[in-house]
Amino acid sequence: MEYNINGRTYTYIADIKDNTPVRLSFDQLSNSTFHLSFEPWYQDGYWDHTCIPYVLLDSDTVVANATVNILPVRWQEQQQNWLQLGTVMTHPDYRRQGLSRWLMNKILEEWQGKYDTMMLFANKRVPDFYPKFGFAPAAEYQYITRQLLPQPAKVRQLDMDNAADRELLLQKYAQTNPFAALTVTGNPGLLMFYCTRFYKTNVYYLEEWDVVAIIEQEEGTLTCHDIFGNTSQSLHRILSALTDNNTRQVNLGFTPGATTGFTMQPLKDDDLTLFVLDKKENVFATHQLMMPTLSHT
Repeated sequence: MEYNINGRTYTYIADIKDNTPVRLSFDQLSNSTFHLSFEPWYQDGYWDHTCIPYVLLDSDTVVANATVNILPVRWQEQQQNWLQLGTVMTHPDYRRQGLSRWLMNKILEEWQGKYDTMMLFANKRVPDFYPKFGFAPAAEYQYITRQLLPQPAKVRQLDMDNAADRELLLQKYAQTNPFAALTVTGNPGLLMFYCTRFYKTNVYYLEEWDVVAIIEQEEGTLTCHDIFGNTSQSLHRILSALTDNNTRQVNLGFTPGATTGFTMQPLKDDDLTLFVLDKKENVFATHQLMMPTLSHT
């Protein structure tokens, strides 16, 4: 469909996944804006219905985009439908012409009444843009522990180039994180976006307890981004199996349901701020939470 925006005609298209010329033009804009390519993810078959770019084209070139990411979320044992906006971007030659504002209004109009929570992460360069649409900054809190000692366990690094190991990860993901108060439960495409690229060498299988963990070790700090699988084992025991003698602190990338043994602290990010649409439920205003790190889009 064509729309006139500030005296110029643009073509508007939503859900471009299977429109190859438009998808590739979108990918080129994403590459130039964020140094981020979605095309390998698409070719691997992990781009599904939960990732919906809304684009404006000038002729056959994508010049602006805002993506809706559908996040099925389990919060306090209740299933909810959350939306996260991401890859909001405009080609440099088309900025300050109201394109991002037009797309934001279009998305808010089309999704009205169809979600429980809408949120996004914004960098420090646009602190005043999203409040114009009703979004308010929200504090996040992270849980850490320094009380763990390494304990033996059989831990195997999964090979994300191996089809069987990828399938094992997806099977465990379908069982969700049993320790999290807030967790994304039905977006395997987003999980694989992370685990086949940024955390390709960070996926581990703990055979004794049949769980998968995505972890990072850096300068004595272990970050456990997520754990998936059905288990009766405690979170602290699993984390102890993932530490080594150099680990001085463990940071969780999710909010635990049981906080005994953890210290809570404000999450500090010098670049990104969580914004939540105030017109709907805002659990971050009434609870000390963080969005799971593997759910960021």
